[in-house]
Amino acid sequence: MLRRRLHQVVMALFIGGIFGCLAMVGGAVINDRTIESDRGRSLATVTDTGWLRTTVDYRDEEGIYHSPQTGLLYPTGLGEGQQVWVNYARSEPELVKVEGREWTLSLLPALSMAAVVAVVAGLLWWLVSRVTRRTASSPEVRPE
Repeated sequence: MLRRRLHQVVMALFIGGIFGCLAMVGGAVINDRTIESDRGRSLATVTDTGWLRTTVDYRDEEGIYHSPQTGLLYPTGLGEGQQVWVNYARSEPELVKVEGREWTLSLLPALSMAAVVAVVAGLLWWLVSRVTRRTASSPEVRPE
């Protein structure tokens, strides 16, 4: 009974991890569609290339400067101080991406994460099977 429940927990974690990978790609598709439906174009300056995000400053068509707090979409290979053309959603200027880069760039990280999730789930499944088999097969000690 314990083995079955633990296997169900491992399977639930695996499904959650795969769902997260699908959401990573789905979110990129939605962001790209939002930008394409109301696209603006601007020259941006890369202000920071941190581990979690790359930030830029750009001026929209109305002359208002923006520095999206969530960072730039698809920032691979950019350096601080570099100037790049960006596309942004005019209705949502915080949503900005490097021009020419699309949601397909999210496929490789999502597939990599799915592989890691599968390996970890497989190891957990094996570990649960091994540990619960030992407990199930160990002889009971009866007091005399």
